[in-house]
Amino acid sequence: MEKLQGSARLMIVSDLDHTMVDHHDTENLSLLRFNALWESFYCQDSLLVFSTGRSPTLYKELRKEKPMLTPDITIMSVGTEITYGEAMVPDDGWEHVLDQKWDRNVVLEETSKIPQLKLQAETEQRSHKISFYVDKGVAQEVTKTLSERLGSRGLDVKIIYSGGIDLDILPQGAGKGQALAYLLRKFKAEGKPPANTLVCGDSGNDAELFSIPDVYGVMVNNAQEELLQWYAENAKNNPRIIHAKERCAAGIIEAIGHFKLGPNTSPRDVMDLSSCKLESFSPEQEVVMFYLLYERWHRAEIEKSEMPIQYLKSICCPTGTAVHPSGAERSLHECINIFNQCYGDKKGKQFRVWIDKVSASQADLNTWLVKFDKWELCDEARPCCVTTIKLNIKPEAPRGFVLTHVHQAWLEGYAASNPSTWIF
Repeated sequence: MEKLQGSARLMIVSDLDHTMVDHHDTENLSLLRFNALWESFYCQDSLLVFSTGRSPTLYKELRKEKPMLTPDITIMSVGTEITYGEAMVPDDGWEHVLDQKWDRNVVLEETSKIPQLKLQAETEQRSHKISFYVDKGVAQEVTKTLSERLGSRGLDVKIIYSGGIDLDILPQGAGKGQALAYLLRKFKAEGKPPANTLVCGDSGNDAELFSIPDVYGVMVNNAQEELLQWYAENAKNNPRIIHAKERCAAGIIEAIGHFKLGPNTSPRDVMDLSSCKLESFSPEQEVVMFYLLYERWHRAEIEKSEMPIQYLKSICCPTGTAVHPSGAERSLHECINIFNQCYGDKKGKQFRVWIDKVSASQADLNTWLVKFDKWELCDEARPCCVTTIKLNIKPEAPRGFVLTHVHQAWLEGYAASNPSTWIF
């Protein structure tokens, strides 16, 4: 990836539904815990890969519903599509690989002869993936019949059954595992193989990920029977694969610690943010902690006292400025005074704050610029600001730096309905 000068320190390759995203966690706490951990410690020198059975259409819908980070790489449609970055630029080389011994029209012709197969929505039908629903009781028989018929037509296909209902037909060279193997070969050819790779999943279509040599793997606690059965039959004695005690993203955090792949204490697990001392200056971690304090103050999850306010004033330059998304400018200390009056105004509401796409660069010896998207969730509203913060290194300051400037602009299509309440 262009953002890295060399090899990734860690590459996490994670399924989404019921792995990274817990649909039973209405507060999205495990996902938010992972987000804070990733943006604090890993975003600058590691790679985040989402590997999902969802089509691009359903993937984008999930991103609108859940507080998800923007991955470096997205593998979609059960490993038949690989894209890069926020713009989701497709990998043409992977598409060429999948064209071998694949004919979509022949697959449609043969599957039309099997009445137990029910086509999924049009959005789920892709150039190298055809998806059906089939009852669990007949799935094994249908899979065998399909394999024989398509083989007799000269096709080399892979049939994946997962979730107790979904049946996907792909080229033999496709699948989540093969897509990951392709990426690893590509990175190796570029002289940038990841130092460590952690794969994460919960269902049958994730099993291939765990078969890739030399990766670490975590089956989240809520993994489905089909994946646990695969594990019992194929990898029970493999010390590089664990069945986590925690659900979903919390299980991924658990695995990072279990395999000693790097820090695994999320800033969201730190209770006293204002007095927390960092081992060394980290602009990414400072920004994450700043907005966690912002969230907790609004939610009245910390005691109302002068300590958080004094902490903010200690890290904000008295002559520093903040540019509101409307273009209006205030002093940072004026913003803190306004913020002081907002204690508990989001108490009892579904209010969360997270930051995405954090990028820190050193402008000069004593100055850092940190750019990111800052999201707020308040009930149904999801405003977002493209934000730049300027930090000056100042050893005599309580935390070794002072914040001198904040500039915010609405992300197109995500302006707040009541922008006058926007502070930082």
